[in-house]
Amino acid sequence: MPSPVADAGPVPTLTVAVLTHNEARCIDACLRSAAWADQLLVVDSGSTDDTVERARAAGAEVFIHADWQGFAVQRTRQLQHARCDYVFFLDADEIMSADFQQELQAIVRSGSTAVWQIRWRMMAFGHELRHFRANTLVERLFQRDQIQGWTGVVHEQALLRDAHVPRQVMHTPLLHHSRQSVRASLEKLTQYAALGAAKRAAQGQQGGGVVRGLLAASTMFIRLYVVRLGFLCGGAGFLYCLFVALEAFFRYAALLYDRDILTDRAGR
Repeated sequence: MPSPVADAGPVPTLTVAVLTHNEARCIDACLRSAAWADQLLVVDSGSTDDTVERARAAGAEVFIHADWQGFAVQRTRQLQHARCDYVFFLDADEIMSADFQQELQAIVRSGSTAVWQIRWRMMAFGHELRHFRANTLVERLFQRDQIQGWTGVVHEQALLRDAHVPRQVMHTPLLHHSRQSVRASLEKLTQYAALGAAKRAAQGQQGGGVVRGLLAASTMFIRLYVVRLGFLCGGAGFLYCLFVALEAFFRYAALLYDRDILTDRAGR
């Protein structure tokens, strides 16, 4: 963990930025864990529940952009509203532990010029997936002036002014409530399968359909359930792996059978 700088210059400041859309179930815990930030920022995509009211009650600055154009556009809007030296992008279903907070504060105080990545500590269906190897690295902490914007409808990527900036990994994992219920998982399945298919259609990819979907889903399930030890996490682990695999199946099914719809939407 980096140590604070020794000079008496101004202490760098931090914006924690959260995207929301109907997150009333989890937004309180998320924002409470980040209430210590110099700026707590929420960009909402037109929630119809009381997410916005809860966010404002938690002390967040809330900006509503209901004209959904994808995750990258909303992330870029977050950046436009951020005013601190650093920006940490926190999802509404994530919670910072005390150890994570302390490490993040130390990194910001150090004046680090690196892009910092996080690992997840996975929660699904009310259970921690203790044995699951969640080895995905996600870039979350940036100096604000490093980023030009974001690209990608789903699994968006930051566009950096210097592509060669070093990457570092935070030691403390971030608590991620990935799948809170079966119903929410079904809704997420629909959203992410459609977004993934749209992304591939926009890139001109072919080869969708049932067989391609079955191959992708089978490979994904084996990787998560066997290689990453999902089978050691009980029923919650099985459901988590199954839903992710189903996303892969329906992504390729939609790429073939919904291609006209996807092309029309991409052309708007």
